[in-house]
Amino acid sequence: MYKLIFPLLFVLSTCDLNKKYEVGQIKTPKGEILVWLYNETPNHRKSFIQLANDGYWDSLTFNRVIPNFVAQGGCPDTPEGFNDPEYLLEPEFTDNLLHEYGAFGAGRDNNPDKLSARCQFYIVHNKKGEHRLDGDYTIFGKVIKGMEIVDAIVNSPRDSINEPLIPIPLDVNIITMNAKDLRDYGVID
Repeated sequence: MYKLIFPLLFVLSTCDLNKKYEVGQIKTPKGEILVWLYNETPNHRKSFIQLANDGYWDSLTFNRVIPNFVAQGGCPDTPEGFNDPEYLLEPEFTDNLLHEYGAFGAGRDNNPDKLSARCQFYIVHNKKGEHRLDGDYTIFGKVIKGMEIVDAIVNSPRDSINEPLIPIPLDVNIITMNAKDLRDYGVID
């Protein structure tokens, strides 16, 4: 009986390691950033995947970079804020998804409903986190590879409104990775 169980367990564990997951990929001139997208925030996850697959960000840049705070990419802030309902999402606050180093969040303006701007994302750069933002901005992923790239991005020369002097273009994609590779990044046990 044991001869049958052990090979079966090996096959089952190997199958699990080959399971595929969707991961955000942000390519920049400074290197690649990989982002694990949380299932706990399904609407933000789905929106990011859709916009990435549509090539939405591929003509945009990291438009706000502040060391020890965030690297923000996507559509720039505007005086009018974000008022196109097609590009707004209800917040998805989750107590265990916090503004820790490498957290991936949705930008927004000062709207009272805390609606996220689908077109904008940010990566927390402060190693102590930015917990004053918890419960105000939706975290929907985390960087699993490339925080040294984020370091280079936020330390780029910038102007008085924290926009890089030399634009840092975005090439945002969705790639598939298997469980074995994600285990190496500490995402899956």
